[in-house]
Amino acid sequence: MPLQNNIQIENMKKVVLITGVSSGIGKETARLLIQKGYTVYGVARRIEKMEELKADGIHLLQMDVTLDDSMTAGINEIISKEGRIDALINNAGYGSFGAVEDVPLSEARRQMEVNVFGMARLIQLTLPYMRKERSGKIINISSIAGKIGQPHGAWYHASKFAVEGFSDCLRMELNQFGIDVVLVEPGPIITEWNRIAREHLLAVSGDTVYQGMAKRHFKMMERADRLGSQPLVIARVIVRAMDAKRPRTRYAAGGGAKMILFLHRLLSDRMFDRIMRMTMK
Repeated sequence: MPLQNNIQIENMKKVVLITGVSSGIGKETARLLIQKGYTVYGVARRIEKMEELKADGIHLLQMDVTLDDSMTAGINEIISKEGRIDALINNAGYGSFGAVEDVPLSEARRQMEVNVFGMARLIQLTLPYMRKERSGKIINISSIAGKIGQPHGAWYHASKFAVEGFSDCLRMELNQFGIDVVLVEPGPIITEWNRIAREHLLAVSGDTVYQGMAKRHFKMMERADRLGSQPLVIARVIVRAMDAKRPRTRYAAGGGAKMILFLHRLLSDRMFDRIMRMTMK
């Protein structure tokens, strides 16, 4: 039997939960995984935005990662039907942009709730089932924003720095149970994420003392959107990590991610700051 067929038969036993499948990276990843033979459960807040995935054989559940009852109910439903969860891909998230002085702390808390605490709670809920099997994979979609900074992105970057540190600690905790923890760090990707982030930036800081740089930043984000990679690029990286018996701890990919991270390591903080500001002129 061909190797590819063997892999697909093996994967048919594996149950994967992916958050944020209503668009972009999550949607493309769900489609690739179902093609590879995995049993895929895709979740998002708005189930109507996921309807087209039913035709691909993906199981759809409504889930809000800011509501504990919603997450608990979703996990319980998967376990009642499948009896196991072999992999969790934490992809749900958004970018809250605006100058620190302008962003209400209520919005800052929501940013952390979606990008960090929702991820953490789903991990808590799925870990007992992975430990029982003494295997599993947790793939957290971070960003190069977890390694670098930029103006107006303090709360988003703080959330991704948190995802990075959280995942490093979790990886060491779970090694004893045979559970892999993987970080995927995309660069600029062509999804609705960028549009939402830059529109939020203008809404928050477009008419404040920060409006000059905010408007220049908005234009830079528009350019980055045109030059970014397609979501499928990141989806393929996630599937590579899923298929690997010993996945890497980090995968940086798409939108010049590796080059940007290389420059950040090479340059001093002030030199990198200067380059970031220059991109907004």
